[in-house]
Amino acid sequence: MIEYLHIKNIATYDGAGVEINDLKKINFIYGSNGSGKTTFTKYIYTPGDKAFNQCSLRWKNGLPINTLVYNKDFRDRNFGNGNIDGVFTLGQATKEDIAVIDEKKVERQKIKEKGTEKAATLEKQKELKQQKDSEFKEDVWVSIYKKHETEFKEAFKGFMVKESFKTKVLTEYKSNKSELLTYAELKELAKTIFGDVPKELPKLTTFVFDRLISIQDGEVWKKKIVGKADVEIGKLIQRLSINDWVNEGRNYLQEDKTCPFCQSQTISEGFKTQLESYFDESFVADTISVKTLAEEYNRIALNIVGILRQIELTEKSNGSSKLNLELFSAYLNTANSQFISNRELLNNKIKEPSRSIELVSVKEQLESIAELISTANIEIASHNLIVSNFAKEKSGLIDKVWRYIIDSNKIKIEAFTKNQAGLQSGIDALTTNVEGLRTQHAEINKEIIKLSKNVTSIQSSIDQINHTLSSYGFHNFSIVPSPVEKNKYQIQRADGTLADSTLSEGEITFITFLYFLQITKGSINEDNIAEERILVIDDPISSLDSNVLFVISSMVKQIIKAIKKDEGIIKQLILLTHNVYFHKEVSFIDGRNQDCKDTYYWILRRNNNISSIQCFEHKNPIQVLTRFYGWN
Repeated sequence: MIEYLHIKNIATYDGAGVEINDLKKINFIYGSNGSGKTTFTKYIYTPGDKAFNQCSLRWKNGLPINTLVYNKDFRDRNFGNGNIDGVFTLGQATKEDIAVIDEKKVERQKIKEKGTEKAATLEKQKELKQQKDSEFKEDVWVSIYKKHETEFKEAFKGFMVKESFKTKVLTEYKSNKSELLTYAELKELAKTIFGDVPKELPKLTTFVFDRLISIQDGEVWKKKIVGKADVEIGKLIQRLSINDWVNEGRNYLQEDKTCPFCQSQTISEGFKTQLESYFDESFVADTISVKTLAEEYNRIALNIVGILRQIELTEKSNGSSKLNLELFSAYLNTANSQFISNRELLNNKIKEPSRSIELVSVKEQLESIAELISTANIEIASHNLIVSNFAKEKSGLIDKVWRYIIDSNKIKIEAFTKNQAGLQSGIDALTTNVEGLRTQHAEINKEIIKLSKNVTSIQSSIDQINHTLSSYGFHNFSIVPSPVEKNKYQIQRADGTLADSTLSEGEITFITFLYFLQITKGSINEDNIAEERILVIDDPISSLDSNVLFVISSMVKQIIKAIKKDEGIIKQLILLTHNVYFHKEVSFIDGRNQDCKDTYYWILRRNNNISSIQCFEHKNPIQVLTRFYGWN
C-alpha cells in the first residue's frame, strides 16, 4: 500500500505542499473542482515525471504495488482513437483452473504476509541496533569526552563531535597497544607536551659575494688610464695633466675646424690624427672595462642589499627569530653606506679614467653578515629537530591517553561491541530470510502468470461490459473485438459503424468506467493479470444521471467490501470526488456509515490558489453536508 504522499511545487501545491500520512486500505478525499485532485492523481500515475521531482511517495514495507488510476487522462488515453486495448481476464477458466490459481494466490499471500512480518522484524532489529548505537554514543561522550576534556582535549582533536568520537573509541579499542600509564603520569606529561606547539622555522636565505669582492679588489681601479706618451701632443697633455679634460672634449669635435674649447678655427686634420693616436685601442678597452665592471659591481651590491633587507624585515616580525638582529642591522647599514661610497668612486672613475681610486672594502661587513646568517641557520636546524621530536612525543602521548581511556572503560565498550555483533548477526539472518521469501514470492508469481496465461481471454471482459450496458438501458452501442487488430476492442453501433466519436458525454463516462473496472479484475497484459494492485479513482460520475451514478456507486462499494475482507488482488483504494451525493453513496457500506479502522477521510481545499488538506481520520466530514441538503 501507499503509506505517505507529499506533493509540492506543482500546480496549486506550494513549497510547503500537502502531506498525506498514514493512508489506509480505503481513503475518501473530498474536494471541489480546482482543489488539486487531478494533480494528485497524475503524480500517483507518473511519480517519475520530472514535473514532480520535488514530490515524494512511500510504500508500506518499501514494497511498490501496481497502481491503476482512473481520471480524465485515462479516458483520453484509451478512448476516441478507434481501437481499445483488450482486457485479459480468467474468462475461459474452468472451476478446476481457477481453484489451482486461487490456491497459488493464497500461497503467494501467505509468503507475502510472512515476508512482511519478517521485514517488520528486520526493521525493528535495525532500529534497536541504531538505538543501542545512539545510547553508547551519548554515554562515551559524557563519561569519557566531557570527563577528560580539560586535561586531554589535545588528544581528542579531530574527534570532537559525538559520532566521530564514538568511532574513535571503537577503533582504539581494537588496535591500541600503547604503554599503559596511570592517570597521574598522563596528566603530568600533558602539562608540557599538550602546551603551545612550537612551529618549524624556515632557513634564512644565504647570499654569494665572491664576485663582488673580486671586482672590488681589481687593479683597474688604481690604474691611471691615459693615452700614448710617444705621440707629439701626448707630452703636452700629460705635462699639463689634462688627459681626462681632452678626452671629454673629443666628444664635442665637429666636422669643421672649430675648436670645442676656444671656438677658433684651429682644428686641423693632423691634430685630429694625433688625438686618435693618443687615445688608442688600449685606452678605449680600459675605459670600457671600467664602465662594465662598475655596472656589474653596482648590480651585485644592489641585489645583496635587497636580499638582506628582506631578511631583516621578515625576522623583525618573527617572534621566534634566531638571528642577531642588532648586529645584522648594524653590519647591513655599514655595508650599504660603503656601497653608496663605492658607487660614487666608480662614477668618478668612469668620468676620469686617469684618476686612481681605491674602493672601500665591504668584505669584512659581508663576511660578518654571512656568519650571522650561518649561525642563525644552525640554530634553526636545531629548533626544527626539536619540533620534529616534539610531534613524535605528542603523538606517543596521544596514543597513551587513548590506551588509558580504553582500559578504564573496557567493560562498557566490550559489552557494546558484543551486543552490536549479536544484533548484526540477527539482521544478517533476517535479511537472508526476507530475500529468500522475496525469491519464493517471485517464483510463485511466475507460476500464477503461467497458469493464468493458459486460461485468459479478452472475450469475458467484452461480455461483462456489454451485459452491464444492456442491463442499464444502453442498447444503441456495444463493445466488440477488433476485426483488424488482435486483442483489441471497438465500440460499434448495431449497424456495424464505429460509435466512439458519436457517444454522449455520459455514455463515454459510463463505458470508460466499465472498461476501467475490467482492468481492475484483469490486465491489458497477460503477464500482469494476477498482480496485486491499488486503485486511484477521480470523479467517475460526471455527466451521469442519478440511476447510472447509483450503479457506479454500487460497483465501487463492492470493491470496498472486497478490500476490507482482504479478498482478491485489489489492496487499496483512494477515491477523490467533488460530488457530495456520490461521496455519501460510496462511503455508506451495508446501509451504515460507522467508524472503521481501515477507512480514513480527508477534505482537499484551495484558498488563494494554494491547495491544503485536512484529515478527519475515521470520521466522515461530509455527513453534516448531507443532512443539510436533506439526503438522509
